[in-house]
Amino acid sequence: MTNSTQNMDQVIEKAQTLIEALPYIQKFNGKKVVVKYGGSAMLDEDLKLNVIKDVALLKLIGMQPIIVHGGGKEISKWVEMIGKEPEFINGLRVTDAETMEIAEMVLSKVNKSLVQMMQKLGLNAVGISGKDAGLMTVTKKLAGGKDIGFVGEVQSVSAKLLDTLLENDFIPVIAPIGSSEEFESYNINADDAACAVAKAISAEKLVFLTDIEGVFMDPMDKSTLISEMHISEAKEFINKGIVGGGMLPKLTNCIEAIEQGVSRVHILDGRVKHCLLLEFFTEKGIGTAILNEPLF
Repeated sequence: MTNSTQNMDQVIEKAQTLIEALPYIQKFNGKKVVVKYGGSAMLDEDLKLNVIKDVALLKLIGMQPIIVHGGGKEISKWVEMIGKEPEFINGLRVTDAETMEIAEMVLSKVNKSLVQMMQKLGLNAVGISGKDAGLMTVTKKLAGGKDIGFVGEVQSVSAKLLDTLLENDFIPVIAPIGSSEEFESYNINADDAACAVAKAISAEKLVFLTDIEGVFMDPMDKSTLISEMHISEAKEFINKGIVGGGMLPKLTNCIEAIEQGVSRVHILDGRVKHCLLLEFFTEKGIGTAILNEPLF
């Protein structure tokens, strides 16, 4: 095979990929998409840039992305630097006043870093937290009935600010810090924050970028990845104890989001380059999509 033939085959393959993406681009044009960004994809600069490039493409083809980011590993690093040991109960960070101050500082730094990366790609991004314009009002969240400090349970999300930003062509980048009715700052689990935002704006898609490939029928067998599952199946997985650890609250959030108006929830491996594009715009996808029950 000559080089020119190989080059032509590569060009045709790229064209086929674009054609495969076309119906998805048409379907999701103008739709709101919430991406919860966290895990290892936030620590690797190359992966971070690829995630931001994916978001840029989503925006440029007509979707309306909203980013909700975490920063847990960076928070833990700073907590250790002042001589404290990070403590978690049921996956939630025990957050005293000193840790809350560190969390807000770190999340603000992460927030503006992501905004800056988007600006470099020509996107209009605005970094905010749940405290801005009363975006997220919270109450104290308990862990198994235990008080774990300044950890917030989202009670309400004001969609007005988000709608205003989206309507004016901005990408909201949200740090998961909320405010109580007494105007105290609370740390919010980023998954919970993303789920609350997606429900408030009736997002077409909610995406969790994680450090796992998706939901497995058998967690020990990577060939049992489930590409699509309905919420009844997800509930069955929880009831039978098939999922545990960090996947349990994620799957619970997925179910709640769909039951409250989100059309589709995705669990993706953020360590895979361009995972958002592969999941959204290819027929097979790469992660697990949680869907509402079929109509028939």
